[in-house]
Amino acid sequence: MTGTPAPFTAGDPAPFTAGDYGARMRRAAEAAADAGLDGVLIAPGPDLVWLTGYRPVETERLTLLVLRAGQDPVLVVPTLEAPDAAAAAPMLTLRDWTDGKDPYAAAASLVGSEGRFGVSDNSWALHLLGLQRRLPDTRYVALTEALPMLRAVKDAAEVARLAEAGAAADAAYEEIRKVPFAGRGEADVAADLAELLRHFGHSQVDFTIVASGPNGANPHHEAGERVIERGDMVVLDFGGLKHGYGSDTSRTVHVGEPDLEERRVHDVVRAAQEAGVAAVRPGAACQDVDRAARAVITEAGYGEYFIHRTGHGIGVTTHEPPYMIEGEELPLVPGMCFSVEPGIYLPGRFGVRIEDIVTVTEEGGWRLNTTSREMAIVD
Repeated sequence: MTGTPAPFTAGDPAPFTAGDYGARMRRAAEAAADAGLDGVLIAPGPDLVWLTGYRPVETERLTLLVLRAGQDPVLVVPTLEAPDAAAAAPMLTLRDWTDGKDPYAAAASLVGSEGRFGVSDNSWALHLLGLQRRLPDTRYVALTEALPMLRAVKDAAEVARLAEAGAAADAAYEEIRKVPFAGRGEADVAADLAELLRHFGHSQVDFTIVASGPNGANPHHEAGERVIERGDMVVLDFGGLKHGYGSDTSRTVHVGEPDLEERRVHDVVRAAQEAGVAAVRPGAACQDVDRAARAVITEAGYGEYFIHRTGHGIGVTTHEPPYMIEGEELPLVPGMCFSVEPGIYLPGRFGVRIEDIVTVTEEGGWRLNTTSREMAIVD
């Protein structure tokens, strides 16, 4: 990539406070009780970061946040990590354990000898099985199943961070359109995209899909050494984390002038994406967004080539509930943020996907990505 674009200059957001995290933990404990759970058990990962702001290294040593309605939150933590935990999450009571001792004994008295608990999705089997051995009369269910709405509804500060991440991804797209495509490897363009995301403030780049020509028919194609040619359709799908919250956007560009079918397919996907966004309103079901987008593609004769859900939630991770898919009847409520990303994938030929992050407002859907959805012609 040649030249250096102007940096994205939005200021850093105010950090979340101990009060913010305390409110989230109370909300989680109360939601668990309302769902018939005796509490929730949170391992290191996105749930722990969202609830406490603490991001420990994930290892074989047990770290476990125990939340129960009406009780103070307690973090079971290795003794050698206790100082870091205390500094990062001063609102927590710590119960530490030392190497050579049974960490599950430290957790057992907090969990209790029986009951049903929600467990963060990314909990290690090693730790869950160890806890089950110590407490054979306890039962466990994944948080995504038990409390799918826990992180789904964002407050204003979270939406603002998502909007900043989206704006930074949009800035990266505007710049990537200026670089040469023809005669370069997909991986080279993907590296340019990653550099641009970091330039515009992303601390973490999660993916930079550059899928040219027939590779575009694979929605999760890994950018490889295929040389992009004139006449190729190229799917660009990229995102990561900025200020701890995710970006994820897709646009499909064409190297040189497209033919009539390529234009038609792109127009169909653009119309489907518009229909999906138009279906976003409070009270609608998640599946209504999928149905609206899918109906446009099916009516155009490409239904069998739309091979994934229409959208996924986004927040402290780039994929989380809610999901815009047939059968998901959860109602949309203001503060939900998710992708709307229909696509058509013609095996051996090309693919098209257009994706924006949308948040639900009282009036409907508000796009957090604002770049043009028209087909861009690149060199």
